[in-house]
Amino acid sequence: MTVRELRLVVTASDYEEALRFYRDVLGLPERAAFSSPDGRVTILEAGRATLEITDPGHAEFIDEVEVGRRVAGHIRVALEVDDSRAMTARLEQAGAEVVAEPTRTPWNSLNSRLEGPAGLQLTLFEELG
Repeated sequence: MTVRELRLVVTASDYEEALRFYRDVLGLPERAAFSSPDGRVTILEAGRATLEITDPGHAEFIDEVEVGRRVAGHIRVALEVDDSRAMTARLEQAGAEVVAEPTRTPWNSLNSRLEGPAGLQLTLFEELG
């Protein structure tokens, strides 16, 4: 048996705002949506998923490279995009807080850091080579 899908489940107090941001602005396609008498859930496609496990020292190093100081909690969502500068600007216009503008990293990517709806810390990365 193998794992066939990684699904990150986020509880958002402002469901409509989170859905608008991640689906309509970031562009994650809607796979399915369900409702019950108690609430709603929407499943968005996010391309290929990986699980990146880091120790505290390396997490601090990543924050230092991307932001200049330790800012992320124990979960951060990293999304590969075609143009990190353009997507950073687009998400900022849609209400995300830019924590750090796109920065070239030692691993040759252009990474920005944002705080998105539902308290998600986001890294947008563009592979440069």
